[in-house]
Amino acid sequence: MKDLSLTLENLDGAFPETFTQEQIAKAKTIFLKRLAEDAHKLYQGKIQTVPKAPVVGFNWFNVWYTPGVSKISTDIRDNNDASFDLTNRGNLVAVVSDSTRVLGDGDCTPPGGLGVMEGKAFLMKYLGGIDAVALCVDSRGPDGKNDPDKIIEFVKMCQPSFGAVNLEDISQPNCFKVLDVLRETCDIPVWHDDAQGTACVTLAGVLNALKLAGKSLHDVRIVLHGAGASNTTIARLLIADGADPVRMIMFDTKGSLHSGRTDIKADPRFYRKWELCETTNPLKIPTMDEAMKGADVLISLSTPGPDVIKRPWVHSMADKSIVFCCANPVPEIYPYAAKEEGAFIVATGRGDFPNQVNNSIGFPGILKGALMVRARKITDSMAIAAAHSLAEYAEKRGIHPDDIVPNMEEAAVFPYEAADVAMQAIKDGVARITMTREEAFQKAKKDIEHARCLTRSLMDKGFIDMPPASMIHDALAYAIKQVS
Repeated sequence: MKDLSLTLENLDGAFPETFTQEQIAKAKTIFLKRLAEDAHKLYQGKIQTVPKAPVVGFNWFNVWYTPGVSKISTDIRDNNDASFDLTNRGNLVAVVSDSTRVLGDGDCTPPGGLGVMEGKAFLMKYLGGIDAVALCVDSRGPDGKNDPDKIIEFVKMCQPSFGAVNLEDISQPNCFKVLDVLRETCDIPVWHDDAQGTACVTLAGVLNALKLAGKSLHDVRIVLHGAGASNTTIARLLIADGADPVRMIMFDTKGSLHSGRTDIKADPRFYRKWELCETTNPLKIPTMDEAMKGADVLISLSTPGPDVIKRPWVHSMADKSIVFCCANPVPEIYPYAAKEEGAFIVATGRGDFPNQVNNSIGFPGILKGALMVRARKITDSMAIAAAHSLAEYAEKRGIHPDDIVPNMEEAAVFPYEAADVAMQAIKDGVARITMTREEAFQKAKKDIEHARCLTRSLMDKGFIDMPPASMIHDALAYAIKQVS
């Protein structure tokens, strides 16, 4: 087990010494994709259902099921909120997607997103002590186009079974309508992790990067490359937390966003982008070449790279510049290239580079915090509270230019974050129940420890087999051969 872990954690040293940094980066991507394919075939997915109540004897099925369970049905009938106490609903999340924008792969057809949604459920369980179900839905209408109203109706119909809904990999502009309608019409939190989760963790990273650079969020010039659900929500949270929209410029595939973009104004589906057109880039700076000159922060969530973000753009940025290039599976510019052009801090979405800015440190704690107080929604202020919680946790244990946010291995960050989110939900008046911060922290900590111990126990007892070393070695050999 230790040997397998070391192989994955120290990939750079596994490749030939003659490989350049670019070859190593390419080989890592090929290796991880090949290993993922082989591992998923071996295990046939990542999630299973196991009981949480004991089977002391077969007569207990009369308690867990009929006739005893009739009392549970009538109790919930008379008080729907009792479902949070009498079933697993209060700790259960639906991971809903139509698979139209899966990571960097685009529309993968409805079942194409199952691997990602199962992965989300896997992380929720292990990192947040939350149960989750992957639900990939077909949102296509008779004309073959994806209809956001079908997703909205689906979520409304299934919400009585869940404590929260995590939307995932829904393409824009549909994602905006789906989230905004469901946030206001559902009686449980509906969270779009690609948008709100990415924004939360990015804000945390920016806050700590600015601390290290000795700069203020309100004073810096920010360029955002890409105007999808992630970056538009990042911009919104940055502004809500103090960034000056006048000092912000965003780019989509047609150029910069500004009040003269009548093409965006004319399409009501892109109302979130139009809001940013009205508030950012008042000088209507048209090109990345011009926008990047003297910019303090670049946040790119656009097309997988490399070379999507040009070296000269980074070179023209201000002293102690901050570069977030978070496209997956390949960042828009490799970290080594950005550093060579003078970037002070570089972050990506990948765990095999320093400063992984990834939703995985956000959504487990955020959803856990919301679930614990049975929140009716997740407000923007709850997302901002989570960002500050992540940043403060990292700052307390120490930050430096290659370590600005916590990582998934820091188990203590999740109950810390969950407790802060729970307190903000109570403050915002969206919680069904109240508790102290210490109570929230201890409950989250206990649930997360239970989930981790359960997984380790299944591994130790052989109910979950270890992956064969040959599978990792074969994937590594394949990657080396492809790049050589």
